[in-house]
Amino acid sequence: MSFSLKTIPLHQSFLKLGEQFLSEVKPTPFKTKSALIHFNESAAQLLDLKDGIEQQQLFIDIFSGKHLLENSRPFAMLYAGHQFGHLNPQLGDGRAIIIAEMHNKKKQKWELQLKGSGLTPYSRDGDGRAVLRSTIREYLCSEAMHRLNIPTTRALCITGSDDEVYREEIETGAILTRLAPSHVRFGSFEIFYYRHQYDHIRTLADYVIKYHYPELLSETNPYLALLTEVIKRTAKLIALWQSVGFAHGVMNTDNMSILGLTLDYGPYGFLDNYEPGYICNHSDYQGRYAFEQQPNIGLFNLSCLAQALLPLIDKSPDKAAELAKHELEKYQTIFSSDFAEQMRLKLGLKESYDEDQHLVEDLLNLMKNDHVDYTILFRKLCDFVTVNISSTNVNNQDTNNNSAIRDIFIQREQFDQWENRYQQRLIKEDSNDKQRSIKMKRVNPKYILRNYMAEIAIKKAEADKDYSEIDRLFKLLQNPFDEQPENETYAGLPPEWSNEISVSCSS
Repeated sequence: MSFSLKTIPLHQSFLKLGEQFLSEVKPTPFKTKSALIHFNESAAQLLDLKDGIEQQQLFIDIFSGKHLLENSRPFAMLYAGHQFGHLNPQLGDGRAIIIAEMHNKKKQKWELQLKGSGLTPYSRDGDGRAVLRSTIREYLCSEAMHRLNIPTTRALCITGSDDEVYREEIETGAILTRLAPSHVRFGSFEIFYYRHQYDHIRTLADYVIKYHYPELLSETNPYLALLTEVIKRTAKLIALWQSVGFAHGVMNTDNMSILGLTLDYGPYGFLDNYEPGYICNHSDYQGRYAFEQQPNIGLFNLSCLAQALLPLIDKSPDKAAELAKHELEKYQTIFSSDFAEQMRLKLGLKESYDEDQHLVEDLLNLMKNDHVDYTILFRKLCDFVTVNISSTNVNNQDTNNNSAIRDIFIQREQFDQWENRYQQRLIKEDSNDKQRSIKMKRVNPKYILRNYMAEIAIKKAEADKDYSEIDRLFKLLQNPFDEQPENETYAGLPPEWSNEISVSCSS
């Protein structure tokens, strides 16, 4: 069963919560002619859309805000948020409008949201628009993260126009169609807590549990169980971010998904050289959201969510606070355990030993001191050759042929010491080079979306309406763990000019 644009079955579960949670508002179409810039076929399959549907003019009209789906009642969501650590008591979708909720044939719920579709009651001083630059960045990165097996929102398509949008300079407007089972954020609960509207917190929590955590309905305290589950998902998500070297850039509570998805791609960046203090957001003057700070910020944000849920957790404020604190204390253990497991997988270790933490930390310190590229180093380690093991184990390679890895480092004697420990660690569990290499290449990507790559695609699109690089990167990033010899240039070190790229909250 596939849906045409006229037969998509729409639901209105969130809309039924009422005007306290949202504002109904229609998208504002572009003034100039709209065009489809790129289409994500795999995302369309999530919605069971018919093949070739993107070729219809109606498709472009719907996803550029010109035409509404039948029976659609578009709306913008209301929420608050802690932004750079400070509470902003009212935010909301200032440039995003949910145009539909649908359930596919697997009974999976999906919200279709137009990001950059015009003014809403929450736009404040904004214009409600998104520029082509930021839309390309989110479109490519959400797909890249999905293919890296990291929970994320998805993107269906980009529609563009010649409409002028003013940022630091004049740019052209574009709309991203974003997909998620839910766009509810931590800040969606916070706004009602600080307004002392506790019944609304309960209504929203009941909604989230019913549609997204139904297994919690049988819990003695489903609201505490909801907090517990979100803590787990968030800890696991950030452990995955850290393992691939992804920096979000704006981890405000209004950018944190209640489902544990990567949400709102703005000034993100993947590590080039391993730099724990990497700040990808030019607007983050204090480094609050630096790469190494993300695990701690995750806990801060969860604490804000827990605060908002206290009225539901227990009638006694003291007992509610005690119960929430107990759950929050589990966060660090979950994160550390998950991150340790991810790093063991990246190093090809089958078993867990206490010494592994020091092995990982010492390697990362070497990488930091020698400015070693994070992605390239771990990919090269996939071909690490062990010694003192049978010749059938080394995959017909010279047992001393780790020079390609060694040569990445400046302090080679220090790497030699680490290499010896790594050798002994692999020998300890009788590791097979060939088998280990295969498994390591499933978790250590060869290709990531570096900022310079997105920048090239953006410049071509802006200057010449040449979208070929978007398509090339989109296909490349669908298989980040594959060798792809024809795309080898994308696996190398970034060019020197990439250091000059600046991304901020407007990105």
